[in-house]
Amino acid sequence: MTAIMLTRIDNRRNRNMARYYKLDVQPTLFGECSLVREWGRIGRAGTVRIETYRSRGAADIAMASNWTKKLKRGYR
Repeated sequence: MTAIMLTRIDNRRNRNMARYYKLDVQPTLFGECSLVREWGRIGRAGTVRIETYRSRGAADIAMASNWTKKLKRGYR
């Protein structure tokens, strides 16, 4: 499975922002799929959240939705 890794780095106006956001869809042991989201500052341990979906299609839709939200917030 392919993970999506996004970063947001902004050194303008003394913001000193260097963040990452990772999205990954992984199968569970019970035949479902999980969307694994991880975010935080680059170079530090991040926060991880796991959301479980009944099908791969539902997990992919949730991943695409999160991806577009992060692109609108300036992640690349």
